[in-house]
Amino acid sequence: MFRRLLSVGGFTLLSRVTGFVRDICMAWILGRGILSDAFIVAFLFPNYFRQIFGEGTINPAFLPRYAALHARGQQEQAALFADRVFSWQMAAQLVLLVVALICMPGIVHVLAPGFSRHPDQIALTVDLARITFPYLILTVVAIQLSAMLNAMEKFWAAAAWSNFQNIAMIATLLLWRWFPNAAYAAAWGVLAGGFAQLFFMLWAAHQHGLALRVSWPRWTAEIREFFKALGAVTVGAASVFIAPFIDTVIASLLPTGSRTALYYADRINQLPLGVLGIALGTVLLPEMSARLAKNDRAGSDAAQNRAASLSLLLTLPFAAVFVAVPDVIMRAIFAHGAFDKSAADLSAIALASYGVGLPAFALVRIVASTFYARHDTATPARVTVLAMLSNIALKVVLVWGFHLGIAGVALGTAFGAWLNVAVLTVIGGKRKLLSIDAEFRAAVIPVALAALAAGCGAWGGAMLARMLGVGHFHNETMLAGAFAVGVLAYGIVVLTFRRVLPLGRWAGVLA
Repeated sequence: MFRRLLSVGGFTLLSRVTGFVRDICMAWILGRGILSDAFIVAFLFPNYFRQIFGEGTINPAFLPRYAALHARGQQEQAALFADRVFSWQMAAQLVLLVVALICMPGIVHVLAPGFSRHPDQIALTVDLARITFPYLILTVVAIQLSAMLNAMEKFWAAAAWSNFQNIAMIATLLLWRWFPNAAYAAAWGVLAGGFAQLFFMLWAAHQHGLALRVSWPRWTAEIREFFKALGAVTVGAASVFIAPFIDTVIASLLPTGSRTALYYADRINQLPLGVLGIALGTVLLPEMSARLAKNDRAGSDAAQNRAASLSLLLTLPFAAVFVAVPDVIMRAIFAHGAFDKSAADLSAIALASYGVGLPAFALVRIVASTFYARHDTATPARVTVLAMLSNIALKVVLVWGFHLGIAGVALGTAFGAWLNVAVLTVIGGKRKLLSIDAEFRAAVIPVALAALAAGCGAWGGAMLARMLGVGHFHNETMLAGAFAVGVLAYGIVVLTFRRVLPLGRWAGVLA
């Protein structure tokens, strides 16, 4: 698992780096205001639907069944199953695309009601959303091909393909003067990136003898079973869609620039989640599915416990740092060009709040694999609905009851994620599907100490850099100091407790 995690994590890290550069370009050129808010709503809109029709449904409903067929050597049946699922996907996507393009003005009014205060902003958002929305149908194809490759334990292409959208958006942003404004440049970059991602995944799949063929959708027993699972998981995926949808609605009612501030804070929060947490979930689900198909329950449990402890080891330190020095991070990275210090400080409030839930965002995929690997998509869906409803209620109370503004939006998201993890863990334990082993328990305290050391070290390093004073690059030097001391403190604790941490062969290397 560790080797495959490095493969997925390495390419995912590259995509996060290119995404980082993309976000810096967006902040520099778009700033915080009407243009940035309009584009971010248009950009997030197809991504909301991607949660329903993309990874949020394909991975839980399709991948375990496809992986099980491969594990049993039934390659022709696996290919036929993939083609039939793909045919139904394309039929649904074409209908959705036509409806969305026609109804976009009404959709934008529902999605961002606060924009009605600025009619020009509504019109701009509609135009941008019509450009970005076709990205959805392109990415759905790439996602199914990624799932098929993952089932064959070919992870690199699925981890690498998101780079192409980042690169396309960077290119169009740098050429923004060729477009009506910078927001249009970013929107066309989204669509161009979708085409680039699709062509790359078609090539990668062809290298391993995989392809998807469209035919007239047929209703078969296996498709009926797939749709039964899909129906359950879509409820959960729709809940994942609704939560950020509510974020957008609430942010549109807050001062201009609030949606932008939340976006950049979430992008920083997503960096360790995407590289580490999602990589672990990506590797774990096909492994658990294959082991359970071979009746290897012990191997499946061991893989899950190892993934959970490694997830905490790799995400808790980031959570501690995000809470300790959020202003240092946001000022050093984004406070340039049109994105000023006040915009960075607003995003810092949201980053600290999101950081509270970072470990839970990673753990939920690992705990949910308990059910998905056994073809049970209904239980995680029901729990996600519960977490989503709690999430929304918390946001309303925190934003308007406690007047926390965007901090309330982010905290509601974080608390909802922890509730999701807690309920799934309790249910899995009661059904005797989830087993917490001694190795996981032994790692918990050292992992917590390592996270505490990282947070305290980051704060101390930032304060030391501020006392030294460095003139023009003050923010960047504070971030460098926070990074250096935080990593050093974290590394000392990890080395001290290396024999009880989930480091695999690396424990021996570090001895």
